[in-house]
Amino acid sequence: MIRNQMTADVRVTAVLDLQLFADAGTLVNATGGYVNAYTGDTAAFDSGNTMSPTMKTYYDTELLENARPEMVYTQLGRKQPLPANHGMTVEWRKFNTLPNLEKLTEGVIPTGKKLGMTSLTVEISQYGEYFTVSDRLDTHAIDNVILGGTQELGAASGKTWDELTRDELMTNTNVLLADAYDDTGYKSTPSSRAELKTASVTNKLRCRLTPDMIAKAVRQLRNTNTPYFEGKKYVAVVHPSTAYDLMRHPEWNDYHKYSATAEIFEGELGELYGVRFLSSTLAPAWKMASSDSVVFYTTMVFGKDAFGTVDPEGAGMEMIIKDRKQAGGPLEQFSTVGAKGEIAVKILYPERMVCIEHDTSNSAVDEVNCHVGTT
Repeated sequence: MIRNQMTADVRVTAVLDLQLFADAGTLVNATGGYVNAYTGDTAAFDSGNTMSPTMKTYYDTELLENARPEMVYTQLGRKQPLPANHGMTVEWRKFNTLPNLEKLTEGVIPTGKKLGMTSLTVEISQYGEYFTVSDRLDTHAIDNVILGGTQELGAASGKTWDELTRDELMTNTNVLLADAYDDTGYKSTPSSRAELKTASVTNKLRCRLTPDMIAKAVRQLRNTNTPYFEGKKYVAVVHPSTAYDLMRHPEWNDYHKYSATAEIFEGELGELYGVRFLSSTLAPAWKMASSDSVVFYTTMVFGKDAFGTVDPEGAGMEMIIKDRKQAGGPLEQFSTVGAKGEIAVKILYPERMVCIEHDTSNSAVDEVNCHVGTT
């Protein structure tokens, strides 16, 4: 009886295993379970074919840890939550500024003032990427392929998020053009990108991001009562070539000199004239024409809440891993590893950020990372 029972068990197991090699159309992974493409019959997901929660948490952590260093611009925005089942459009509302109070006349009712509100909306967009790992690579590779791929996905996700944020911020028209000077001192202040190009390229003048230009940006932000970040500082994002020029100034203050009493942003380098500087290779480096030999740069100086980013519930950056039983086809030949998420960025207060356009000592060497034109 024991022998017969073992035979019966083997027979049942063999039937279940053979079903895995059936035409792939009979088992389609759908949003709510498995679907038979020919009959429409559905079945619930098999919990045995999912990755353990512990592993999912581990890879999610790797994704976010490797995305964070790339998200220099994104960390400066005002985060707006978007609850699930609330559509795909986010709205920011702000009250218009009221005038100062008037002096009252005894017994006379003053004229009431109009209270207004401005609404800004933006629609979230979804981005994602994935790669496949064959069963043989997963089995025989010396290195942990999924872990390495997760780290790369994290870096790519962070770079994508930050580049999208940067591109939205570049639409701001609150711009300062760097003063032109040489060894003898100040020469001129360009009034257009064309004049900036003439001063830098034709007249061989320096149009750098100087401490004086930082002071001008700070003055402009203070004139509009732009609020500070914590520590009563504004924040700027600079290209590495810009940082090289600026950090050589004698008044530059490296971050390690004040880091004991202030939280450090990702990519933070130091401080000058009340502005904390962060470095990013995504800081705009551009040419006015593709044939130009000189690159120009945009350094953005921010006050608090100058722009907003959306944090969608259940749709933030996440890892998606399908083992070969889930995604590997009839012969379970590969797994998939992917990441996706939704993002939206919107400038909320244009007056709370200043874009300074300038050249650097490395303008003739650097590569462009975006395009802005000659306007």
